[in-house]
Amino acid sequence: MWKKILLAVALLVVAAVAFVAIQPSTFRVARAAVMAAPAGVVYAQIADFHAWQAWSPWEKLDPNQRREISGPPSGKGAVYFWSGNDQVGEGRMTIVEARPGEAVDIQLEFIKPWQSASRTEFRLLPDAGGTRVEWTMVGHSGFVEKAMGIFMNWDAMIGTDFERGLVALKAAAEAEAARAREAAPAAPAPR
Repeated sequence: MWKKILLAVALLVVAAVAFVAIQPSTFRVARAAVMAAPAGVVYAQIADFHAWQAWSPWEKLDPNQRREISGPPSGKGAVYFWSGNDQVGEGRMTIVEARPGEAVDIQLEFIKPWQSASRTEFRLLPDAGGTRVEWTMVGHSGFVEKAMGIFMNWDAMIGTDFERGLVALKAAAEAEAARAREAAPAAPAPR
């Protein structure tokens, strides 16, 4: 009797491990929004980690988190380190590619609550309404992430954060574009 129970449990464990193992080994989350601001203004909000406090969806989860920004003031080589509560964890972002007005690529490394790495990309595309921002995260799913993915929808979880972040980025970029228009000298009247 006990042998049959142990055999059944062992088969269930093997089946569960096999089920987790066949889950996709990569994940991709993407969201987009159109902003009534020039690409250069939007780019400045993304490529300068100092500006992220105004729009990043994770900044408000722990206002007391520790932040360290190093490297160049913006663009390639800029580094943002954070350490906070259980909601934000600990990690580092490094801008690995930056094309003004076009794109920002970031290497994202989580240290806590578990270690993982992914790539985050921002693409800025011309749009009749201003600039279309496409925010994408692509990463590798190890065994633990695959197992968690069975019970949690990564796209919905991270995608919701991206949606909130894009709304806040839109507000920040559009406000900055409005300030720039107000500060620009008036064009001379035609004669």
